[in-house]
Amino acid sequence: MCKHVNWKRNGVQHHMVLEKKKAIDEIIKKASSVKDHLVSFPPFCHYERNGLSVCLESGLGDQLAPPVKKYIQNLLKVNMEGPYGPEWQMEEKVKRREMVSPEAHYIFVRQSTNTTSNENLSTKSEETTYPGQTGDRNRLVGFVHYRFIVEEDIPVVYVYELQLETCTQRKGLGKFLMQLIELIARKNHMGAVMLTVQKANVLAMNFYTTKLRYVISNISPSRVDPLIGAEKSYEILCKTFDSEARAKLEEKQQDDG
Repeated sequence: MCKHVNWKRNGVQHHMVLEKKKAIDEIIKKASSVKDHLVSFPPFCHYERNGLSVCLESGLGDQLAPPVKKYIQNLLKVNMEGPYGPEWQMEEKVKRREMVSPEAHYIFVRQSTNTTSNENLSTKSEETTYPGQTGDRNRLVGFVHYRFIVEEDIPVVYVYELQLETCTQRKGLGKFLMQLIELIARKNHMGAVMLTVQKANVLAMNFYTTKLRYVISNISPSRVDPLIGAEKSYEILCKTFDSEARAKLEEKQQDDG
């Protein structure tokens, strides 16, 4: 009798686990199928503050035009070769594969056509110019690469890259873009936003943990095993939106807060 009850209970639990996994997979599938998440947030399609005027547009990894691919590669190299150090040569190959994945969603940042002054926006190569455009009008000045994935049975938005040209930094744009990502995550029923930061990138680490209040995740190497974590060059950060995500993804000392 007891064995029969236990077998039945285990069967019910297994069924519940499968149903939950199915529901999470459906959430990820639905969010990933949306081609343009900016449509839901019209106020975030333009940013005009601190002498900066840019517009945002969506993109997908498997639909990138050659000039955009080249731009992404160049900006990644300029911004990340330093923080990655000797690891960059191998990491660059990984990032080039990641950037064109069908799962890759993009928010592109372009100089607005109504920008009256070009002094603040650096003039890069012609590779950032599109057919039908002249000079620096509407040229790319940054991008966000994000995906909808599952971490520890929690559906999350994982920010693979947030890269901005120097001319657009320290003007509030990075915070604005991360706020948009968090809105996209909440609207699509994600439990958290997550990202990876190189320990050597002190400015980025301070930006996320101090300005945006992200915390080091439980799945970050330094939290899983401090000895292994000490050898790793990165931390995994997160911001959770519900109690289940908080319990599974945030720092233990944050669970009660």
